[in-house]
Amino acid sequence: MTSYQSRLGEGEGVAEELAESQRAISIAEFFEKNKHMLGFDSGARGLVTAVKEAVDNALDACEEAGILPDVYVEIQEAGDYYTLIVEDNGPGITKEQLPKVFGKLLYGSRFHKREQNRGQQGIGISAAVLYSQLTSGKPAKITSRTQGSDEAQYFELIVDTDTNEPEIDVEDTTNWDRPHGTRIELEMEANMRARNQLHDYVKHTAVVNPHARIELREPQEHFKYERATDQLPAETEEIRPHPHGVELGTLLKMLDATDSYSLSGFLQEEFTRVGGKTADGVIENFKDRHYGREMAWSPPEAHEDADVARAVQGAVSNKGKEATDAFADEVAETVGNNETLAHHELADVVDNVAARVADEHDKTFGDTVREAAVEAAWEAITDERTGDVYQLVDEATTTRKDDAAVQGLAERVAAKFEAGERHRVTLAAVEEYVDRAADMTEERDDATFGDTARENVVDQLWTRARRVPDEAPNVSEVADDRDDASDLLEAMRETDIIAPPTDCLAPITDELVEAGLTKEFDADFYAASTRDASVHGGDPFIVEAGIAYGGDVEADGKAQVMRFANRVPLVYQRGACATTDVVKDINWRNYGLDQPGGSGIPNGPVVVMVHIASTNVPFTSESKDAVANVPEIESEIELAIREAARDLKSYLNKRRSMQQRRKKQNKLATILPEMAEKLTEVTDSPELQIDDSLARIMNNVLVEREVEDGEVRVIVENNADTNADIEMTDIVTAEPQATNGANVVEMDGEWFVKWSTTVASGEEEVLEYSVTDEADFELSVDGVEDEKLTVNA
Repeated sequence: MTSYQSRLGEGEGVAEELAESQRAISIAEFFEKNKHMLGFDSGARGLVTAVKEAVDNALDACEEAGILPDVYVEIQEAGDYYTLIVEDNGPGITKEQLPKVFGKLLYGSRFHKREQNRGQQGIGISAAVLYSQLTSGKPAKITSRTQGSDEAQYFELIVDTDTNEPEIDVEDTTNWDRPHGTRIELEMEANMRARNQLHDYVKHTAVVNPHARIELREPQEHFKYERATDQLPAETEEIRPHPHGVELGTLLKMLDATDSYSLSGFLQEEFTRVGGKTADGVIENFKDRHYGREMAWSPPEAHEDADVARAVQGAVSNKGKEATDAFADEVAETVGNNETLAHHELADVVDNVAARVADEHDKTFGDTVREAAVEAAWEAITDERTGDVYQLVDEATTTRKDDAAVQGLAERVAAKFEAGERHRVTLAAVEEYVDRAADMTEERDDATFGDTARENVVDQLWTRARRVPDEAPNVSEVADDRDDASDLLEAMRETDIIAPPTDCLAPITDELVEAGLTKEFDADFYAASTRDASVHGGDPFIVEAGIAYGGDVEADGKAQVMRFANRVPLVYQRGACATTDVVKDINWRNYGLDQPGGSGIPNGPVVVMVHIASTNVPFTSESKDAVANVPEIESEIELAIREAARDLKSYLNKRRSMQQRRKKQNKLATILPEMAEKLTEVTDSPELQIDDSLARIMNNVLVEREVEDGEVRVIVENNADTNADIEMTDIVTAEPQATNGANVVEMDGEWFVKWSTTVASGEEEVLEYSVTDEADFELSVDGVEDEKLTVNA
């Protein structure tokens, strides 16, 4: 069969035939053929991704409305298909917006907002609807009720992939028991092979969203995750872009769209953290690139052959000898009073002198005369430049440089500035001058000027040069010239500007990170860390880390690494994520964990979680499964983990110390009774009490009770090297009297005598009270580890 391509060359009009086959495609049609890009590459993963997108939307909707989220997820098996149902108690969606939210890709309210959000592009839930209709051929069923509405809206719809618009099959009102919220039902070809990832996603979502209640019901199991706090995430505020985070195309677009006329107004109106002073700094740097600077030279007294007065006299005519001499002499004197002068500064000197002399001699020195005088004086000033450059080169290079080499470099650099010119140069031009002169000096004079020396010379020359007084171009001029816009962009980037505000972010906080871990992991130890905000590409971000160790955390194999971005678990592509890379690169042996080979995921009963909150998380793909390897973010991840890991190290060191102490104490507890028994036999003395001796040998806090004739004494003896803060409760079956400041609470026929005290090292404290009847006692002591406490009461 003849191919289409082979027939294109037959006859004329090939381009026309090719043109007829060209057509635009909608974004929905594109993702219809590339659904793997959004995380729908298999039935197993497609189900997890659909749950993720629906739950993320539910949490976002609730939080934006200030509602504590209650999210219900149900998965029903129906032959080769599964039905996914997700309900929330959010504010609901209006009738007009609902079809577009679920049936139009790239439709949303967050894409242009610079604030922390779970989703931004408006693709996720509509992509789940698209995957559902592609695999099952059935529409999505959506119910939503807004607050205060009598009835709920019900839609059945699909995505028209040709137009990327919702196609509504059913539109009706219905009764629904929720007062407000949204429910979506999707049928799709799927399987439960990714059940572990599904469970991980829901559990991890509960960890990182401790304010949410989440329920998952699937064919095999039923899970409920209760909220650990009633505290909603902090409200975020949208911020303007930061000057360090825009690109050239974006800047050109902003310049074209702004209402500002001046660059100063544009910078202050369109960017965050830019006030008048910062805008002035950006504009000065921009002018350096746009106009360059003017080189400044020493006054003529430093040059034997220069005579500014004579030069000015020669440039002035028809003003009379007296006025001309006065004008020339005062210009020369004023010039001589300056250490260095640039061309525009000389022009100011001439203007000021001309005005004074004109008043004194009743002569007019017009623009033409002034310009001639400036050029004549400037030529005299710049006639000899080598001495100035020699001084700068000598200051910039080491004392080991030969004078001939310095002189050679100075002469060649000075020659780049021709006498009489204004000497307006850019930094790039100065760098070029120095590089060429240094290369020539090395070649001809056998002298070496390395990169550092060249940079120092450039810095000296650039510092000597004066910024020009010219007004900066206005916004429209910069917008019309790509090179000018590029110069402005570079000026913004090189200006020190404080980091963006962080009220656009809502970190979990270390307190709630720990609460989330405590809620879902029964561990022995928890630690959390929330870093201060940092900036990447102009977008602020905050990294948080948490660690749970011991207890019921799985002890066999590798540590569990939980990755989150904007409160969303990342359950796929763990090996391609910056978080995983950082965890692997940390030397966990320093923190008490087993790590074969000194790198990789550590072993042991430990959970390591990392959360990145940002206005723009740099994901590696559209499916948002992994964070890109951005150095600034990796550095903050490492610092956050290390902060929490230091607490883990302290805990493990203390635990090992307590284990050694317990082992020693057990040995003593075995040996001392035998010694006491032998000593009693030999000395024929009463049986010895070893508890006191054991406490003193082990430097323990010893607590004893003495009861005699109704008088009770509880003695706390501190044999440790540090003070002991004791919280003690004595439970008594008879009402105590004269408790000397202790707090007494009666409950169900028992009295709780509560006492708090600090006992200094080597000292003892006594709690005394009395009971009128016979009583039983039960003592509880807090504030001291069990291994450091001996109770004989």
